[in-house]
Amino acid sequence: MECLKCATCCTAPDIMTLGKPLGVRCQNLDNAGLCTIYEERPAVCRGYLSDEICRVIAAPTLAERVGNYLALFEL
Repeated sequence: MECLKCATCCTAPDIMTLGKPLGVRCQNLDNAGLCTIYEERPAVCRGYLSDEICRVIAAPTLAERVGNYLALFEL
């Protein structure tokens, strides 16, 4: 599945490599929700592939998508 560029995967999960806690927007996202360190991003980010979960949690706002993600995984 092609990335929806919704920034949910950079906000909802924790990314310990970057010291990013659960539900907090990654410090490396720009105002458009794009990664500013894309070429140098850590392996955990490089390995993430968009999948059906992206469609399941889809919502109009980032806050709603993050809420849907957290609820889906009961976090």
